[in-house]
Amino acid sequence: MAKGLIWATAEDLSRNRGHVLSLYRQILRSLNSPKLPLNLAARLAKKAEARTIFMIASEDRSIHNINDLIETAEYALSFLRKGEIPKYVPPY
Repeated sequence: MAKGLIWATAEDLSRNRGHVLSLYRQILRSLNSPKLPLNLAARLAKKAEARTIFMIASEDRSIHNINDLIETAEYALSFLRKGEIPKYVPPY
């Protein structure tokens, strides 16, 4: 994202679309992992939480916020792949 200085342009948003969709799908798939110590209700709640976060974040137009959200999703995904649930996300 280099075009807009503070606010993302349509070109900036389209450039990240594939990466964000990939992160979203990977997070939802990781929440189905048998490694996670979650019952069905907890899995459904975590999936709903992830959907809500991505839906609300999709309205954000700040380049810095979008980059932070992508880094946070990658951080959370790294924990999910290990079979852990991220409880605290450090500020960047």
